[in-house]
Amino acid sequence: MEWSAEGLIIGIRKHGETSLILETMVPGRGRCFGLVRGGRSRKQAAALQPGNSALLTWRARLEDHLGLFTAEVTRMRAATLIADRTRLYLSQMLADHLRLLPERDPHDMLLEAVVMLLDEDFNDTELGAELARFELVLLDELGFGLDLETCAVTGVHENLTHVSPKTGRAVCAQEAEPYKDRLLRLPRFLIEDIPPEQGDVAAAFALTGHFLDRHVWTARQIEPPATRDWLTLKLTGRL
Repeated sequence: MEWSAEGLIIGIRKHGETSLILETMVPGRGRCFGLVRGGRSRKQAAALQPGNSALLTWRARLEDHLGLFTAEVTRMRAATLIADRTRLYLSQMLADHLRLLPERDPHDMLLEAVVMLLDEDFNDTELGAELARFELVLLDELGFGLDLETCAVTGVHENLTHVSPKTGRAVCAQEAEPYKDRLLRLPRFLIEDIPPEQGDVAAAFALTGHFLDRHVWTARQIEPPATRDWLTLKLTGRL
């Protein structure tokens, strides 16, 4: 078995005295692992770092084996990420999110979003908005997508302002009014192509965080990414 593609390195693990196991996201293939012999050498170790992209060739006798990687780095990001705490935490959090996905299950939309988040020059508000959108797509890709198209009570498409914390369905302003203290606020930028307003990014993180915790972290008995709390504070101007 053999294939070649450009992938994003999202994790590394030492193996033996000289080798590395690379964890990557690959278009059309999803999250893949492979052994790089000699990957801990000075030359390779400097290049095979999370956040970098590489041209990967994977070989194995059978498809379900770990397999061997050869890797030639095509985009160096790691040094820039390490120099910027926000971007470093962002890359670590995105990698943790991608690890929620099944191995070898393609999720190209998420991969494209991760590369965009790592490469584009966003201010804090813009980055927070894009990251919240990413988490919304992540929920959908994991099978827990929110229904933000119509009001759960009336079926209308307009003036959707809140989300039920139990069902994940949107609620319009009129129906939400008596229950606002029990509902999650739905920022308009998540359902319309508009910039976030004051407080919207924090509300978006509260929304996605609630459902990630409900359906993923608590359900799988895993801790949320350690970097998420710091990032949400930083990107919403509270740090």
